[in-house]
Order: sequence, then C-alpha cells, then structure tokens
Amino acid sequence: MANILLINGPNLNLLGSREPDLYGEVNLENIESSLTELAKKHGHSLDCFQSNAEHEIVDKIQAGQNSDTQFILINPGAFTHTSIAMRDALLAINIPFFEIHLSNTFSREDFRHKSYFSDVASGCLIGLGAHGYELALLAAIKKIDLS
Repeated sequence: MANILLINGPNLNLLGSREPDLYGEVNLENIESSLTELAKKHGHSLDCFQSNAEHEIVDKIQAGQNSDTQFILINPGAFTHTSIAMRDALLAINIPFFEIHLSNTFSREDFRHKSYFSDVASGCLIGLGAHGYELALLAAIKKIDLS
C-alpha cells in the first residue's frame, strides 16, 4: 500500500462557491472524499491537505520526504505563477508529482500561462475540472503499481 499526498493551494477551500462557472460546483471536501475512496479501492491511501499559506505547503511537501509518500498530486492554485519556494521543495524531496488545474490556465489571463511546476512535474492535468483530480490519481496509482 502506497501513500499519495494531495495538496491544494490558496482559495481552493472555496470550491463550489467561488466562480462556479470557471471552477465548477463541486466543493473540495467532495473531491477529497471521492479521491480517498478511489485510492482505498485500489489499495492505497490518500492524505489530503489544503492551505492558503505558502510556508505551510512547503512544510507539507518537505514532510513527504520523511513519510511513506510515494506520489504527490498538487493544485498549487495562484502559487502556480509565483512560488519558487514550492518548486524548490518539490525538487528537493525527489517524489514524483502531477500538477492539476481545474480551469484551462492557457485560456485565461496571460500571467496564468506560466507555471513554475509544469516543467518539473511528471505530468499536468489542466482544464478538466474536478475530473482532472480523478485522472491524476488513477495515473499516479498506475505509476506506483508499475514501479
């Protein structure tokens, strides 16, 4: 059994009520619940974490190095375009990760087109709504099971 870490960045705690036309109507608690069940169904565990504070996310990423975390799923939210600290933390721990975004960041403002994570991620799921989380988890499970 592998442990997979799901990290959600700033404002994702507002899913379901925040710009539902852009991010959908499902809330983060429902996403986490269904993903936890899906991981369990495949014989793995999922640790879910959300924070609006960059340093808390960095601490959680670093803690993955001292746990049995084998894969990280991360939606950095707005930190996608600003956080060198989170990028450095992910590189330092050497745990593979997928970057997830609910909306298609390339169809939005120009500043959202640059990610500090995409070039070092094992993969990116962008613009698939909440379904992107499920696809990311299934892909992570497949990578874990094949290793």
